[in-house]
Amino acid sequence: MPGAVRTAVAPRPLVIGCGALARELVTLTRRAGLPAMDLTCLPATLHNRPERIPAAVERRIQAARARGVERIFVAYADCGTGGLLDRVLEREGVERLEGAHCYEVYGGRAAFAQLQDDEPGTFYLTDFLARNAERLVWRGLGLDRHPELLPLYFGNYRRVVYLAQTDDPALTAAGRRLARRLRLRFERRFTGHGELAPAISAFAATPAAAPEPGVDAQSFSLAHARPSTAQDAAFVTPSQRRARSGVHEALRTTGLHRNRLGRRGIVTPRQSATVASAPAVSAA
Repeated sequence: MPGAVRTAVAPRPLVIGCGALARELVTLTRRAGLPAMDLTCLPATLHNRPERIPAAVERRIQAARARGVERIFVAYADCGTGGLLDRVLEREGVERLEGAHCYEVYGGRAAFAQLQDDEPGTFYLTDFLARNAERLVWRGLGLDRHPELLPLYFGNYRRVVYLAQTDDPALTAAGRRLARRLRLRFERRFTGHGELAPAISAFAATPAAAPEPGVDAQSFSLAHARPSTAQDAAFVTPSQRRARSGVHEALRTTGLHRNRLGRRGIVTPRQSATVASAPAVSAA
């Protein structure tokens, strides 16, 4: 229409997620009535090389910033990056899921800690890992080619716990089959979306800040790039997380963090020779 004035539309908030959480993230955004939010996921196979996760997330953040996106949330836990992801997010002013890995996110921090206290030798599955158990666990760890590695990998495990996001008999059967092949007892705990749901809801509910009269909009956007939900129970800022994780870091440096809590990524046959206890496969 002649003489019409076009109003610039601000880019929508963005969730950058792990591919292992993609189905759940779609459910919590698109199917939950949050169309005014964009979602992009990185390949789940990054968990074979967790040291590559921080750079991959950083590239997505910077690409979003170049498009003018102000509000970004990263749907990753630490995921075996050893704090390197938090360094990236601190620089970028972006928050992530609170927790060490997706098992803790789905199970809930208190409940997961209890599971670990009850039986440290626990191998965890999610819907994603149950669905891809053959590819990621059996073939991914080379057990199809080298069955002799089974006691090396899983000799210190006692059970498989399937933290289920859905009531899917086929996934439960897949988890049970894997446990039988690993010679471990099987347990299923229904968690639903766990702490992932409140984290996404809190991010969606955070109102976008507006500049005061006379303040340059671009400068304001840069100054307020961090979401204003730092105190929300579902997630905290990287600096706050570091401030309360001294014991966690001490465990990490001694190796107890990996060996007892199983908070590292997938351990390959090559790496397994240097690991005192059995490896853990992380989906997120």
